[in-house]
Amino acid sequence: MSFDRRITPVRADLADERLRGQVEAERFTTGTVRRIVSPFSPLHRHPSREAPVDTQAIFGESVTVYDEHEGWAWVQLHGDGYVGYLSSVALGEARDAPTHRVRAIRTFIYPGPNLKLPFQDYLTLNSTVAVTETQGDYARLATGGWVFAPHLDGLDTFEDDYVSVAERFLHTPYLWGGKTSLGIDCSGLAQTVLAAAGIEAPRDSDMQERALGTPVAVTPGLSGLQRGDLVFWKGHVGLMMDATNVIHATGHSMTVMIEPLAVAEERIRRTSYGPISSIKRLG
Repeated sequence: MSFDRRITPVRADLADERLRGQVEAERFTTGTVRRIVSPFSPLHRHPSREAPVDTQAIFGESVTVYDEHEGWAWVQLHGDGYVGYLSSVALGEARDAPTHRVRAIRTFIYPGPNLKLPFQDYLTLNSTVAVTETQGDYARLATGGWVFAPHLDGLDTFEDDYVSVAERFLHTPYLWGGKTSLGIDCSGLAQTVLAAAGIEAPRDSDMQERALGTPVAVTPGLSGLQRGDLVFWKGHVGLMMDATNVIHATGHSMTVMIEPLAVAEERIRRTSYGPISSIKRLG
């Protein structure tokens, strides 16, 4: 049986109990549920800071920890199922259930309900927090500190237009594996803005291409497209702003940028990504 290593918690010495009978491993475990308590934490392919970063876990995200050793935790993210290694420092107990989601692309944590106080930390879009009280425009977090309450929404409140969320990331630096306003990659941008609209999406562009939407014909003139369509290449994805322009995080400019799809298609076709592989439209 073939498994995608990105979303399958299995090593030669250890595997998820749910995989017993499907994979070979020295032992199996159900793991322990923990929560991310850092603004974000890189998820490495191996337990080393020099190892490739596949994605990032963000504040409030639940994870299953299968193993901890010498400051590294081998985990599976509950949101998209990604498996990898992150620093044990990023993990806290899963005690207080989240009550709110961060709707701003970034918000600061203050030691008190006052914007003039020096900030302690920050949170990124889609981080989930437990609010214990509010004072005026500020909400106190169960983990400590205060945030500007209008930067929060209820867990079941989502954006109406995910493309408008993508526009907020315009000029954000490109970062392989990134999912925040400090740095983001193409599929991280797509996944993040769709999540803000309440739409679950896999992490990588090949997964997204298989899982999302219904096909739209790729015509010679790239006609018939509309706002919100997802354009896929082999290893890349962008979101249509309108019938002709695409917004995407690209290594070409090392930013999130908007450009005519025809211009992007001509340039990308000459790279290893090749021609457009599909265009998908969400319901």
